[in-house]
Amino acid sequence: MDDPEDDDHAAGRIDVRPSPPRPDAARPLPPGLHPLGMGGGRDGLLRVPSAAAPGPLPLIVMLHGATGDAARALRRIAPIADAALVVLPDSIGQSWDVLEGGYGPDIARIEAALRRVLAEWPVDPKRLAVAGFSDGASYALSLALMNGGLFTHCLAFSPGFVAPMRLEGKPRLFLGHGTADPVLNFDLCTRRLVPKLRRAGYPLIVREFDGGHEVPEEIAVTALAFLMAD
Repeated sequence: MDDPEDDDHAAGRIDVRPSPPRPDAARPLPPGLHPLGMGGGRDGLLRVPSAAAPGPLPLIVMLHGATGDAARALRRIAPIADAALVVLPDSIGQSWDVLEGGYGPDIARIEAALRRVLAEWPVDPKRLAVAGFSDGASYALSLALMNGGLFTHCLAFSPGFVAPMRLEGKPRLFLGHGTADPVLNFDLCTRRLVPKLRRAGYPLIVREFDGGHEVPEEIAVTALAFLMAD
């Protein structure tokens, strides 16, 4: 008999929601890097901020690019990492599941990681973002469009495409992309995506910059301001 949960994951659904935040909730881990606890050789990381104000934390799920890993994904957003609780999953394969056969295995792992984090940490339900770089940005956009009931924001750095199996809600979208990107051409990727997203009614801003396949500090800081805005 088919498992309904497997069907949900194949449809890109992440079936978890944050609990109401308790301002006085204790933080279960000290500041710094910790294993995400998914097991296996590609475990992922949890980055606990050191300078966060008391109360619920913004949360960013940051997804690496093709052949990347959690540590490289963290370096992409290093200038803003101390402003949020950062969940850094590793893909099972060289890239994310939709690029290696279809949604399912990585969705399940991301859901499991979020279920644990959201149960243990005081998280701001109005600032829960999925972010990514390159293939991770494409995957982040896709996850946001399919799971707008969970993710309030998406921060997509150099995305190539979006491939939702379903649509849910209207998360706010930030797209940053270098106009001289030699890997994912700006004109063929972000410039084509933006009109489609706007026609579909998604609130979004786009920040193009003179540069290549990278996340300049200014773009990361602008993305954080987008997440933190009222």
